[in-house]
Amino acid sequence: MSGLVRGALRGAAAGAAGTTALNAVTYLDMAVRGRGSSSTPEDTVVRLSELAGVEIPGDEEVRGNRIQGLAPMTGMLAGVGMGSLLGMVRSTGLRRGMVVGTGAATLLALVGTNGPMTVLGITDPRAWAFADWVSDVVPHAAYGLVTSAVLHGLDGTG
Repeated sequence: MSGLVRGALRGAAAGAAGTTALNAVTYLDMAVRGRGSSSTPEDTVVRLSELAGVEIPGDEEVRGNRIQGLAPMTGMLAGVGMGSLLGMVRSTGLRRGMVVGTGAATLLALVGTNGPMTVLGITDPRAWAFADWVSDVVPHAAYGLVTSAVLHGLDGTG
């Protein structure tokens, strides 16, 4: 197996672990603060389907259920995909320590998820309150830490 493919697979595993950490931190925050979930994932699915010209079928309830099912899948795909990208970069020999790796993975996750939603007009980080930033940065930092730790562990540098 080529080094790039092996890196992509290792990264996908690391991204899946990071995504699990992100979700756990998010759900814990929701439970502790009693806050509801964000509508941005569902809004993103709707907007992407509109842009693609693909109708999500079903009556209002069924369509809503489908959107609720597709929304978290986009987050999983993003997390695994970004992890895969990070794994491919590591497979080229670019390997930094845990602090740099965590920072890079966190930044990639923040930009890779919020960037498209900002471009689509779903959210505007410039208008976020401090609590909104904390609710976004902390889970993404958990993603970055776990993704970086798994990548380091899989290639024997952690």
